[in-house]
Amino acid sequence: MLIWISLIIGVLVVAGLSVYAGVLLSRLRQQNRGIAKNQKKRLNYLHESIETIAKAMQQDQCPLSEGCIRIAVLLDNLPQAERHNFTERWPSIHEMYERIKHMPTHEARKEFPKKEIRKMDLERERFEVELEQPIKDDLQTLVIWVKEERVKQR
Repeated sequence: MLIWISLIIGVLVVAGLSVYAGVLLSRLRQQNRGIAKNQKKRLNYLHESIETIAKAMQQDQCPLSEGCIRIAVLLDNLPQAERHNFTERWPSIHEMYERIKHMPTHEARKEFPKKEIRKMDLERERFEVELEQPIKDDLQTLVIWVKEERVKQR
């Protein structure tokens, strides 16, 4: 009799643990789907932002220097950025970024004397003239790449 009671209790414990494991597994799958959905959404946002900025730069609606800073940062935020070798793929965009990333923006500009700000602006404008055509060439291949990546994502 004691054996039967122990066997029934054992079966009930195993059944209870199985149900609990099933509930946990279901929650894990749901959580993983949510994570994948959010990652896809973020990736789409990054690609869309890169494409929008690149097209604005091509149409002279965005200064090349500002666009290069924004695009370089967005590219660095893409998953597996190192693997894609963005610096080598679009060297002019990254060269502009490297040349001007030290320059203050927004509120930080107000902390510098106007003479110093003007000097930095002239330097930045000189870089824009010097790198204009190579950057525009990079933008063409960048826009094509982003469109291809967005198609892959679907």
